Amino acid sequence: MPSMLKPWMWTISVVVILQSSTWSDGRSFSKQDILKYREKVRAMFYHGYDNYLNHAYPYDELRPLTCDGVDTWGSYSLTLIDSLDTLAIMGNYTEFRRVARLLLNHLDFDEDINVSVFETNIRVVGGLLSAHLLSRRAGLELDPGWPCKGPLLDMAETVARKLLPAFKTPTKIPYGTVNLMYGVPKGEITITCTAGAGTFAVEFGTLSRLTGDPIFEQTALEALDAIWKYKSDVGLIGNHIDVNTGKWTATDSGVGAGCDSYYEYLVKGGLMLGNPKLLDQYYEYDKVIQQFMKRDDWYMWVNMKKGSVTMPVFQSLDAFYPGLQSMLGKIDDAMKTLHNYYQVWRQLGFIPEFYNIVNGKVVDKREGYPLRPELIESIMYLYRATKDPMLLEMGRDIYTSIEKSSKTPCGYTTIKDVRTHKPDNRMESFFLSETTKYLYLLFDPDNFLHNSGGQGEVISTPRGECVIESGGYIFNTEAHPIDTAALHCCQRARDTKFIEDMLRTLQTKSAKLRFLDDFTRITSPKWLKEGLPGSYNCTAQPFHARLSILGEMFEPQKVMNAAP
Repeated sequence: MPSMLKPWMWTISVVVILQSSTWSDGRSFSKQDILKYREKVRAMFYHGYDNYLNHAYPYDELRPLTCDGVDTWGSYSLTLIDSLDTLAIMGNYTEFRRVARLLLNHLDFDEDINVSVFETNIRVVGGLLSAHLLSRRAGLELDPGWPCKGPLLDMAETVARKLLPAFKTPTKIPYGTVNLMYGVPKGEITITCTAGAGTFAVEFGTLSRLTGDPIFEQTALEALDAIWKYKSDVGLIGNHIDVNTGKWTATDSGVGAGCDSYYEYLVKGGLMLGNPKLLDQYYEYDKVIQQFMKRDDWYMWVNMKKGSVTMPVFQSLDAFYPGLQSMLGKIDDAMKTLHNYYQVWRQLGFIPEFYNIVNGKVVDKREGYPLRPELIESIMYLYRATKDPMLLEMGRDIYTSIEKSSKTPCGYTTIKDVRTHKPDNRMESFFLSETTKYLYLLFDPDNFLHNSGGQGEVISTPRGECVIESGGYIFNTEAHPIDTAALHCCQRARDTKFIEDMLRTLQTKSAKLRFLDDFTRITSPKWLKEGLPGSYNCTAQPFHARLSILGEMFEPQKVMNAAP
């Protein structure tokens, strides 16, 4: 397929890749240098966080030029919820406990306000779930039934139940807005973006696994199934769809805005929930993404029905994709694409919302940079996979740009125009939830979230012993980490209680053996019975391509051989 790039763009791409090897000699970042930047990022977080508390709380967001606050997504102190787990990740357990109690005592979601279903899920439900699972580490007083019970979990469940009416559509694809008291507003528009409809598996799956109520996970999976059902004949999806008819109303297909976290949750939901079906769907999409969208390690926007290029642009939201690829072992492809994206940052000091790949210019009216995290997210993931010191240099440059051009006396501000670095008057909550968190994790090599599975902790609960903090954390799309081991605690406890009750009921040994045989046959995942297909059989993959679940290599043959 012919290249969309002009010859000079080919040259830049090659030069950037070649120069990358000269940016670092492998010794430019000592352990002390890395920790120095960790502390710089910590100071960056607290400059934003403290100014939010001083000037904006209890509003949703800080306005860093006028030093005041504004409600944006729902009037529930959004920045505070979004920042809570960052406090724990940075080790400030005292402030974590104070803020958790503050939220529990003052937040009320029984309000007559309309909220975004998508944003409320990823920021509020995701933030509360992550904080709940970090509560023990942070020293918060725990419910005796933790991790399957707790006040932050109860609050997350309360909010999620208020979102469920949005999914009552003919297609099972949710509306974009709900009222916290009355459900879907009368006359609500039936058009929603694909990402908004397909980004619930991590949060809703976590809720179901912790609470035992299957409605959340079932609802999220039905929405994913619906989107899969409506893909085009060539296997692509659009970026907006009618929730009543399943008709696509915007047929541009890409990996960025409107589509991004749908792909992300097929991967993360598949890994976290042990659902190969979701991974199968992602791999099918990846085939057509590589076939139609990829040009010289860029990903362009194409028509979902024909696959022809419609917009030769790089969107800032595209920058998450190398990180997603790294989770599945596609390191070489991810690094090449990341080089291209980082070239734009070096050219402009930031990445704009839209960048024309062909002429190398910012797209008018899409020239802003709202302190987005996606580029540093991918850098962090790839550094964890490769330890390439060049990625530390990328992180250092991103930190320096933000510190130099976005810092104000009252926080950090969105950049209105990356060509002039003109500031805007907004600090979105994801700056403290995602951007500073991923930067911090890049420069904090020993953070507990980086546990590769070599250690965990056995705790005693009323439901039995349980392993937690054994690695394999899954970040939701707002960078709220979920301890996947804790989800298995609650599921295992329910299964154990059911088995014990049945064994007490059955009288004869043969009846008990028949029950156990039937229970195992019915409840065992399909891959334990039949083995995984080749794309998941990690013994046939190179080491870096293996999936890590809960810090252990996902090799079903070994699991079966180890069974008693």
